[in-house]
Amino acid sequence: MKLENADLALLFSNTNIPDIFFAEYLSEANGDFIKVYLYMLFLSKYDKDIKINDMSKKLVLPVKTIQDAVKYWEDQGLITKKNTGYVVNSIQEIELHKLYKPRTALSAEQLQKSAESQKRAKAIEYINNKYFSGLMPTSWYPEIELWFKKFNFDEEVMIALFGCCFDKSALNCKYVQAVAETWSRNNVKTFNDLDKYYEKREKLNIIAKTISKKLGISRALTEFEYAYIEKWNIDFGYGLDIIEIALKKTTSKLNPTFNYIDSLLTDWHERGFKTPDEVQEFLKATKEKNKNIKQLEKETGYNKYEQRTYDNLDNLYANIKK
Repeated sequence: MKLENADLALLFSNTNIPDIFFAEYLSEANGDFIKVYLYMLFLSKYDKDIKINDMSKKLVLPVKTIQDAVKYWEDQGLITKKNTGYVVNSIQEIELHKLYKPRTALSAEQLQKSAESQKRAKAIEYINNKYFSGLMPTSWYPEIELWFKKFNFDEEVMIALFGCCFDKSALNCKYVQAVAETWSRNNVKTFNDLDKYYEKREKLNIIAKTISKKLGISRALTEFEYAYIEKWNIDFGYGLDIIEIALKKTTSKLNPTFNYIDSLLTDWHERGFKTPDEVQEFLKATKEKNKNIKQLEKETGYNKYEQRTYDNLDNLYANIKK
């Protein structure tokens, strides 16, 4: 690296960074990685030859961080590795390539004739203005089109999807897709479906809080514990009235687990119980049955028969001789 030989041209020169970098890559990249990319972009103008160790010293970053940053930008496609080093690619060309196929898939004339496409275009425009202040990255457009086709969401659901992620300050492509997949698994397609889904989640949250309180759990439930509650409430159709009966059965346990509660509720479900009365009747019958068994064991046990007693060993042997 020979930056010390730079003349006044360096003082008055500029390094241009396309706006798409700020809109598409800035928010998701690590700060140190951005630092490395900008420095590589700067050096690429002058065809500078620089080593990882030199860059580490110049940027005051560990060598491992430099290596991770280079790998990250390579995966993003912003740089390409060659035998002689790396080439810093044109971001505009990358984004243009992403947009080329989606735009050729449907002509402008076809879009104009399609009422559905017009509705989607308005929804996307609303999302752009509402959640991106009119500066939505171009790569979002084909993604939204894909989600429309893959999940069969209507326009209101798609807007609500972005609103949900925006409210959680998680407006990035991976998170939005993860939420979309969750909604799809719960058969959300229309806004009415979404209302029902939210109602279901609200009931689950109430049940989860009640269970946590009764079990003395102060932390947040794990993903697996919450999955049990979904199973009991959604798959089995059990509300708190039946679940609380199972919770009361844990009072005799030192460390009651969700697995134990699940074994009870699963047994009741397999027996076809749907109401608290059916469960209580079964428990009462089971208790009575166990009581009768114990009584029968007591009556038919060894205590029923008179036991022979011997005062001493002589008497025992005397009996044997006889």
